[in-house]
Amino acid sequence: MVQLPYRSVLFVCLGNICRSPLAEGVFRAVLAGEGKGSDVSIDSAGTNGYHTGEAPDRRSIRVARHHGIDISDQRCRQLTPGDFASFDLILGMDRGNMKAIAARQPAGATATAGLFNELALGEPQEIPDPYYGTDADFERVYRMVLAASKGLSRLF
Repeated sequence: MVQLPYRSVLFVCLGNICRSPLAEGVFRAVLAGEGKGSDVSIDSAGTNGYHTGEAPDRRSIRVARHHGIDISDQRCRQLTPGDFASFDLILGMDRGNMKAIAARQPAGATATAGLFNELALGEPQEIPDPYYGTDADFERVYRMVLAASKGLSRLF
């Protein structure tokens, strides 16, 4: 059963340093721009804990700031079993993330888990990891996250 409107969302990528913190910040800004979101819980996490406690990648911070969004105060964390009870939606950036999310999902969890673009835009397209790429790759990911965030906002 699909619950509308959703009240909470967790964005998930591999390390919680590039895509998911950007999605958290962009989605928060999209909802605010639409006069929504004051009572929506928005967070991000990674499927691994390599960067726990660190700030997002400087390139994600820079591309967000270029578009008027500050994500510099975010801190990386790992996806936990408790997240499946705390969030209505858990959205992975790619299919690898989705496999890791499914493997961690406790029995009886009520959260809806899905691929970000698929749930937001009806497109099974993954949001690629820009970590080993260029600044242009981070800008491309920003544009993809913005489009998906605008689509997702209809569910809130």
